[in-house]
Amino acid sequence: MPTYEYRCTKCGEHIEVYQSFSDEPLKKHDVCGGKLNKVLGSVGIVFKGSGFYRTDNRGGGGSKPAKETTKDGAKDSGGDSSSKSEKKSEPKPATKSAEAKSA
Repeated sequence: MPTYEYRCTKCGEHIEVYQSFSDEPLKKHDVCGGKLNKVLGSVGIVFKGSGFYRTDNRGGGGSKPAKETTKDGAKDSGGDSSSKSEKKSEPKPATKSAEAKSA
């Protein structure tokens, strides 16, 4: 159950009360009969950024995955591809037997 803090407008006393969400807020201070106001406090934990919620890792949006598979099946570390040397397939020179068959 959550804890709520109230302050009396008549005597200024602060009280803490364990109440359910469905309970009505207190209105009258039992000691002096003054009006009680809820005191709003700061949040204990704040989750900022991505990765904290179940839906953050779903779908195609967001940043690049840590590892990818390239065309030739090799693993890519996800780093900058401009610094890596790429293999280019060069055409094979024609052999004499291939030229003789085509003539």
